[in-house]
Parts: sequence; structure tokens; C-alpha cells
Amino acid sequence: MTIYFRPRSLLLAGALISVFTVGAAAQPANAPAAPAPAGAPLPPGSPLIGRPAGNEAAAKLAPVAPPPIPAAADKLPLAKLKVLAGFNIEVYASGMANARSLAMSDKGTVFVGSRLVDKVYAIVNKDGKRTVKVVASGLYRPNGVAFKDGTLYIAELSKISKIEMVDDVLDNPPKPTMIYDNLPKDEAHGWKFIAIGPDNKLYVPIGQPGNNVLHDDAHGQIRRMNLDGSGAEVIARGVRNTVGFDWHPENKQLYFTDNGRDWASEDVPEDELNRVTKVGEHFGSPYCYQGNFPDPEFGWGHSCSEFTAPVGLMGPHTAVLGMRFYTGNMLPKSYKNSIIVARHGSWNRSKKVGGDVVVVKLNKDGTVKSMEPLITGFLENNSYIGRPVDVLQMKDGSLLVSDDWNGAVYRITYGKANMASK
Repeated sequence: MTIYFRPRSLLLAGALISVFTVGAAAQPANAPAAPAPAGAPLPPGSPLIGRPAGNEAAAKLAPVAPPPIPAAADKLPLAKLKVLAGFNIEVYASGMANARSLAMSDKGTVFVGSRLVDKVYAIVNKDGKRTVKVVASGLYRPNGVAFKDGTLYIAELSKISKIEMVDDVLDNPPKPTMIYDNLPKDEAHGWKFIAIGPDNKLYVPIGQPGNNVLHDDAHGQIRRMNLDGSGAEVIARGVRNTVGFDWHPENKQLYFTDNGRDWASEDVPEDELNRVTKVGEHFGSPYCYQGNFPDPEFGWGHSCSEFTAPVGLMGPHTAVLGMRFYTGNMLPKSYKNSIIVARHGSWNRSKKVGGDVVVVKLNKDGTVKSMEPLITGFLENNSYIGRPVDVLQMKDGSLLVSDDWNGAVYRITYGKANMASK
């Protein structure tokens, strides 16, 4: 399956580009997922486990189901998305159901993972056309993608596979070759974000198998391994659910986003931005959240001082996901070495927050100095019209942002309008 695009500048103040996509359907009502029938036991790992009984406000909260297919080109919310003065936003590609994690090859091919469908996509620029191809299908929760030396790495629920020389086989890709399958099969927080570090190792998280649980030694952690899947080791524990991490461009320390637990309150705990300074650090979950909030269930007998505190708090239930350090030259100089973070948006809150892309600037000691909006508008009248998932810096310094709600990827540029067409 191939989808064609012709790159062209798209400003918020201008008309939308006509982008050919696969599939078209009106967006459904922005309603929570249907709860289990009254009295029915909840399945293991259900996000509704722990919801306060007899609470009318809490009873209305549940994860928000996304549209089943990607939005049609004329239904994309581009005109409603707001960027800072001087920035431009365009549709880079669309028609990719549940577009999630992003990775880019040396040749500029952008790979896009998915969580709710079985496909990994490739966005290719060639001969003045932008095309979308399916590079792998028949997979189970292929959320994570990473690229190194011609090889695409794909993380599914319980295994990691690879496609070698992937840019050369996009028109007839082989079945991915499995390199690692020693991962739990829990559905709760089972989707994986992966990345390759400056040490040339592959990093993969394993989340808690539920909202807030005491778990075994195989969960709540970040592992790293050699690129052939050998030599796996745990480098961080107490990690509830990270779906985004990157390395500081100067000191090479690993920073990661982490989602706080649900059902403690609408306002605490906040999601976290964490930093790994040594192998084996414990970041608190499920005993302590946000560095100073002892868990009401499992915090007894523990002090938050036992654990590594976050370098910054990212808002209550904002669902911080993909993040990348910005090292390019297109954006303003003040953005250099800052972190661009996608906040997917809350469900465990009556008044939703997040649904945006923010710029996190750091102090000299590596802690958070400030957090500023970059893209807003995904959240409208307490309902979603889009949900950002991951960010990726392109070679020219522009940014890509994936939107799993609409099955699209947007491109952010800075400067004159013609910059967006390059």
C-alpha cells in the first residue's frame, strides 16, 4: 500500500494542503471507553482497577477510545492547532492508522510505529513526492521503532525484531527477524518505546503490569542490550510507564518521561521527567511518585528520600510520552539542548490537561528550568481533536510530531513560510 504526497508549505493562516490518504471517516464522539458491565470482574491490568467506588465524578472517567481509522485529509485539525509566533505547521503525512513512535533512517525515511494496529509505516521522500508504505504488518502492538546502520528495530508487546538494509527493501520488505523475546506479555503498559543510545545499545522499558501494583523483578524498569539482543541488563527500576526517552547531547545522561499512577486524586501525582545518573537507580514507583508523594497503598514503611526524585514535574495525568533533545539550528537559539515533549493528554481527570507539545528548558545542573507551550489546540472543549505521541528532529532542524488520534504526522518549522517546503 502506498500513499502519495507532494510537499508544500502549510501555514495556520493559509489553506490546507490536499493530502491523499487511505481511509476516510467522520470522527466519533470523544467518549470514554465503555466500562465493564456492573458486577463483572475487571480483567487483570485494567486501568479501571482502583477507581473509587460510589464516586459519581470518578465513575465518568475511563480511557478515551481513539477513532478506528485515520482521519480523512479534509478532517485533519490543522487549522485549529496553534504554534508560537514565527513557527509554521504543515501535514507531513497522513493515512497511517494509530501513528505513534518515530524514527528516521540515514536516507531520511521516517518510520512510524503503531499500538492498536499491526503495522509499521515508512514515509519516503523521493523525486518530489512523499509516499507512505507499509514496511511490516501482522505484528502485535509494534509501538517502538529505532534505526541504526541501515537496520530498523521494531518492538512489539513481548519481543524485538529487526529488518536489515531496510531502505533497500521498502517495496518488498521481508518478515522482521526476532532478536529478543525475553519480555513479559502483560497488556497493561505492554507497548514499548525503544531507542539506541550513544553507547550503541538498544534500550527498552517494561512498565508496571497495571495502574499501581507490587510487581516482580521483570517489570517497572528500563533495560539495555546489545544490538543483537545479547547482554541484556536492567539500568533503572521504579519506572511505572515510560513511552519516551533520549540522551543529553553533552553529558549523555538518559532522560525519560514517566506516567504517574491513576485514581489517587485528580491533581496528584504529576507525571515526571527523570534522569538516570548511574546504573541501578530506583525512581520510586509504586512506593513514591513525583518525588514527594508517598503512595497511599504501598508507601507505608518507605520514605520518598529512598528514591531518585524527578528533575521536573510535567502536570497531573498529562500522559507525557515522546521526547527528544533539540540539537538543530532551525529553531531559535534558546531551544538548543532543550527537550521537546509530547503530552498525549489526560483521561483520569474531569478537566483534561495536556494534549500539547511543550519545550522543557534545563538549568545548568540538569533540572527543569521552565516548560513552555510549542503546539496547542489538540484539546478543545474538554475533548480531543488530536493527540500528540512522539517527536523527531529532522536533518534540517525541523520537527515531526505524530498524532495517533488522526493517524497523521505534522512538521514544524521556524522562519519564513518557504522553509516549510524544504
